[in-house]
Amino acid sequence: MIEKKCSLKELDKLTEELIEFAKDCKIILLRGDLASGKTTLVQKFSKALGLDAEITSPTFSIQNSHDGKLYHYDIYQNGIDAFLSLGLFEELDRDGFHLIEWGDEELEKVLKSYFIDYITVDIRKNSQNDRVYRVKKCIN
Repeated sequence: MIEKKCSLKELDKLTEELIEFAKDCKIILLRGDLASGKTTLVQKFSKALGLDAEITSPTFSIQNSHDGKLYHYDIYQNGIDAFLSLGLFEELDRDGFHLIEWGDEELEKVLKSYFIDYITVDIRKNSQNDRVYRVKKCIN
C-alpha cells in the first residue's frame, strides 16, 4: 500500500510510482469526492505513459480510449448497471491501463466475483492545494 500527501506539483512523481505499482494489475478504481482530483490524476497518468491526449472526464460518454494504452471510464452518472449492460466490463480484458472514476463497492464485488485483481486509489482533499492518495492493491 502507498499513502502520500502531495500537491499538484508533486503528482508526477506519485503517478510514476502508481504506474510501477500497477505493472501487473492494470485496473485502477479512482474514488473521492467531487473535485478531489480523479481526472487530474488520469491526466498525469496519461502524460507519464507518453500519451499526447487531451484527457477530460468521460461523464456522459462513460469511456474514453487513448491509443490502446489507456482506457478512462466514469461511472458516476450511470452507475455499475450501465457499465455492465453496455458491455464495458468486457473492455477490461484489453491490454492497457483501465482507470475508472467512481469505482465503488458494487464494481469491486463484480471484479471479485470474477477473480480480477485491481487497485483502489482513494483521494482525499487535505487542503486547497494538497491531496492525500491512498493506493491499495486488491489481489483476488
